[in-house]
Amino acid sequence: MLGIKYFPQNLDVENKRIIVRVDLNVPLKNKQILDFTRIVQVLPFLQDLIKKKSKIILISHLGRPKGIRDNSLSLLPVYKYLKKQLNTNMYFYTGEINDEIKAKSSFLKKSEILLIENIRFFIEETENDENFSKKLGALGEIYINDAFSCSHREQSSIYSITKFVKEIYAGPLLEKEITALNSVVKNKKDPATCIIGGSKISTKIGVISSLMKSASNIIIVGAMANNFLAHKKYEIGKSLKEENSEYIVKKILDRAESNKCKIIIPEDCLVSKSFEGEAILKGVEFVEKDDIILDIGPKTIKIIEEIVDNSNTVMWNGPAGYFENKNFAGGTNAVAKKISENTKTKSLVSVLGGGDTVSAINNSGLELSFTHLSTAGGAFLEYLEGKDLPGLSVLK
Repeated sequence: MLGIKYFPQNLDVENKRIIVRVDLNVPLKNKQILDFTRIVQVLPFLQDLIKKKSKIILISHLGRPKGIRDNSLSLLPVYKYLKKQLNTNMYFYTGEINDEIKAKSSFLKKSEILLIENIRFFIEETENDENFSKKLGALGEIYINDAFSCSHREQSSIYSITKFVKEIYAGPLLEKEITALNSVVKNKKDPATCIIGGSKISTKIGVISSLMKSASNIIIVGAMANNFLAHKKYEIGKSLKEENSEYIVKKILDRAESNKCKIIIPEDCLVSKSFEGEAILKGVEFVEKDDIILDIGPKTIKIIEEIVDNSNTVMWNGPAGYFENKNFAGGTNAVAKKISENTKTKSLVSVLGGGDTVSAINNSGLELSFTHLSTAGGAFLEYLEGKDLPGLSVLK
């Protein structure tokens, strides 16, 4: 099969109606945007399309409304922000996907934008409904998927829509993601190290098993590390742990040994009696029954820093601790700082991914630099696992 068709920069799109699937799934609180990263990332391409005098129809989702119109998940705050940032006429469509929106898209003038309300307000989106996909496809002459983070979903605006639009392409953000991930999967510089955090080990066994075939080290941090500590018979107190994880941990350790990949888990940690509490430093052998492990300690940080110093490629998914409480953000910040320094000074290839990882980086207050920082979560992991993502397969 041929490779992914990327949007040609020299393509004449003047006066063409272009459907762009973007990811504007930003965190909201009381209808206020908490993190603008995903919106800021799409701005350059939209500005380029405006400059080229195309007519732009934007499709995005926000949260998981499951086919119900939930005002708390409206894209209205995103629309207002985009309208301020883009020097053009922009409209917000909140109606049904029918002849009305088809007419509105037809009446767009050059360089104007129509943003459709949260596409997941329609149950047909998540059901990948063919008729719904056909209606979406009828809105434009060109379709561009620039939402890598949604490309592991077989949904109408990602997958079946491609059957009903004459020209289909991957956008520049998606191309950037693939290039960065390939630097870890296909073109990595050895030795390679993977840092895996998060809470559920069962969701990441596939990617860990895949990465250990080519990585020298896999460092387990965050709540996921508690499963490994418990497997080694350490007390983890009231810390988060996945039920029945012993078999999965043993499987990972056995596979790592056969692949000659070193698994590193914390040797010390910061604990508290509650998630809002103060941090107490302990060796992992001294954790008590009423403790909650919430971050890695200085000894573990030093071990990770030394491994990063001896690596040429680093992939990181999942923070090292409960960064939402600044008392437990130190481990994540220290690791981020070391990776950033080596990216600048030692040509380290560093690829970071996942919503929580990005939030932790943004909350750090540090000026950091990485080869690539991905907002994708599930798609990021599935691509690293070697899966052919549905949203990418239709672009080939």
